[in-house]
Amino acid sequence: MDLVETFTSTTFLTALFAAVAAGAVVFTFGAQFFDKTDAKQRIKRVALEREKLRTEEMSRLRGAEANKPSIRGGREAKAVVTSIVERFDLQKAFADENTQNLLTQAGYRGQGPLTTYVFLRFVTPLGLLLIALLYLAVLVPGDRPLFLNVLYSVAIGLLGSYLPLLLLRNKIQKRQASIRRAWPDCLDLLLLCVESGMSIEHAFKRVAKEIGVQSIPLAEELTLTNAELSFLEDRTRAYDNLGKRTGLDGVRAVMTALIQSERYGTSVGQSLRIMAEEGREARMMEAEKKAAALPPKLTVPLILFFLPVLFIVIISPALIKIFSQNLNFGI
Repeated sequence: MDLVETFTSTTFLTALFAAVAAGAVVFTFGAQFFDKTDAKQRIKRVALEREKLRTEEMSRLRGAEANKPSIRGGREAKAVVTSIVERFDLQKAFADENTQNLLTQAGYRGQGPLTTYVFLRFVTPLGLLLIALLYLAVLVPGDRPLFLNVLYSVAIGLLGSYLPLLLLRNKIQKRQASIRRAWPDCLDLLLLCVESGMSIEHAFKRVAKEIGVQSIPLAEELTLTNAELSFLEDRTRAYDNLGKRTGLDGVRAVMTALIQSERYGTSVGQSLRIMAEEGREARMMEAEKKAAALPPKLTVPLILFFLPVLFIVIISPALIKIFSQNLNFGI
């Protein structure tokens, strides 16, 4: 009983909550010193992708691309997953012409991620169906009939079939947000490099090295574009591929301007200067839009949290004085 009273006492609970709060504060401020990003691994993957592009392009120029196996796809795709996907022909059921573009925009390139994604689209609903059926029929049976438990499990399985797609779109949104934030600064750096006399290839290489501190996905895309500019016969394909890989309208507009400069021989620096100014204006308009949307968003917290506290602070002295005098209101 003494132990129970100790754990339920106000002093012990106060000390416990204070310790948890202090630990949370220390963890919050200390985690940033131990946060190690995977920049080296991602840069290594970009280097491998660049080597793959070089090998594919050189093989294509020699006419041997048709006989070349997919090296990266064979490494990343496990034998069991690949056999299941091929046996049931899952790519026709769960993948379309837009699936590869979505995977590329999320940063997954090659045949391996496509096979894994298709396999997850197939396995996730079955797994959730079995787990839901086990939970509803065995662990928590209740008074529900068996067919109702099966119906609920099938509904959960159908919802689970969209789970990999939702995760993929979430990954795309995070990657695009990172690229969108760093893109105006990237344009300014490209403009400085081009106007200082660098070629567009060296400008992409230099900016990819500098912009990696701010956005690793953008540095990856610029590195791949630099590799494509070096090995593709049609340089405009490299610009077009960058716009497709990012899926952002701002990046596509800049790439269209560079394609026109490449095709018609206009000044690349002038095109980049115009697009950089538009990028800065777009970022300023976005900041003004967020600032204008701030007052309506603060209305609900102001009503729920600030105004009650303000009323209590204003009215409390009067109420304390009234009750301390023991006034009779005729009740």
